[in-house]
Amino acid sequence: MKLYCVTNRKLCSVPFLYQFEAIASSGADGMILREKDLSLRKYSQLAYKCQNICKQYQVPLILNTYWETALLLHLPVQLSISQLSALPYDTLTEISFGVSVHSVEEAIFAQEKGAKWIIAGHIFSTDCKKGIPPRGLVFLQNVCSNVAIPVFAIGGIRKDSISAIKKTGAAGCCVMSEWMQTKTPIQTLHNWKKYTSNGT
Repeated sequence: MKLYCVTNRKLCSVPFLYQFEAIASSGADGMILREKDLSLRKYSQLAYKCQNICKQYQVPLILNTYWETALLLHLPVQLSISQLSALPYDTLTEISFGVSVHSVEEAIFAQEKGAKWIIAGHIFSTDCKKGIPPRGLVFLQNVCSNVAIPVFAIGGIRKDSISAIKKTGAAGCCVMSEWMQTKTPIQTLHNWKKYTSNGT
């Protein structure tokens, strides 16, 4: 299973780019630059810096929401289902994109529109979605069973959840808080990889 880092600079106790580089250099399977509160200009500036870091360590970088920046930097982007519905076909054909989904129907629609992967959530309870019931593993398995593209789980993912997530057919997991707050990214990755490799 793949293990992706989803960023949230507000959770970092050290400068964000320092934490970002530490995670990228640890061997994470990919970085998703979330930071949706930034303006397009500031996000683009940050994305450029992160792209250079990821190139240095040969780690895939996926942008989030800001498809204009993805076009500019020739990077893949994670879209919401509403963005997918609104963007013209010509734009969608120019970028490689994944879609965040919350139902099987949305997942099928995303695949039909050309999505290369799907992030499905939220699977477990998480502070990011306080008060909103998690969709659970049955939902994740149903999404995986109804599309042919890779599906990644997000939302409240813990190491002891990995075995159950693997059984759904998911291609990997996306984790935010633990990555953003760890002071030892290499050890964090090592601990996670023991679970993603063994599923125990």
